[in-house]
Order: sequence, then C-alpha cells, then structure tokens
Amino acid sequence: MNYKQVIVVRQDLKMPKGKIASQCSHASVEAVLKSEKVVVEKWRSQGMPKIILKVADLKELIAVKAKASKKKLTTALITDGAHTFFKEPTVTCLGIGPDLEEKIDTVTGHLKMM
Repeated sequence: MNYKQVIVVRQDLKMPKGKIASQCSHASVEAVLKSEKVVVEKWRSQGMPKIILKVADLKELIAVKAKASKKKLTTALITDGAHTFFKEPTVTCLGIGPDLEEKIDTVTGHLKMM
C-alpha cells in the first residue's frame, strides 16, 4: 500500500517560483498536522512522496477540495496573508493527504503536474 501527498496549485495567479514553493510548503505542513499519526508514519516510512499538480483557477481548486472532502481525505486550503506578493488575502493552493495513493488518485488523477 503506497501513500502520498498531493498539493494542487492555482495557475491563474502567476506566482513566482519562490512564492509557489512557500505556498506548497504551507499546504504540506498544514495537511500533515491535520492527519492521523499512523497515516503520517506510514507515509514517512515510504519517503514522504509529494506530487505538485495544477488547476486553472479558484473555481477548479474549490471543486477538487469538495471532491476530496467527500472522499474523507484530509485537506488544507491555503490562503496567503498578503504580506509580500498579493495585495489582499488570496487562496493559493490545496494540500491533500497524506493518504493511500489510490484514494487520492480518485480525486486528482485527472490533473496535470506543474
């Protein structure tokens, strides 16, 4: 049984690479903190695989979150605080899992990698 975590990033925001890295880090950590310890331990023992995927915009990101929540996957929706790049708080990305790869793929399998 393989475990992974997925981070889904909005493409319409045109974030620089450093900002994307920061937002993905927030999503990863927040999702792990919300996850069951036994799942995190299994994921860690497999090298903590993370996949970064993209969506077009906020509408698509929210749809992915709704689908993940319906499947009872742990999610972390990240809103940037507007201290550097954005002028107002902005939803940037979504962390999903860690959880079983097959379970996450039912939600994100159609998305493309960044």
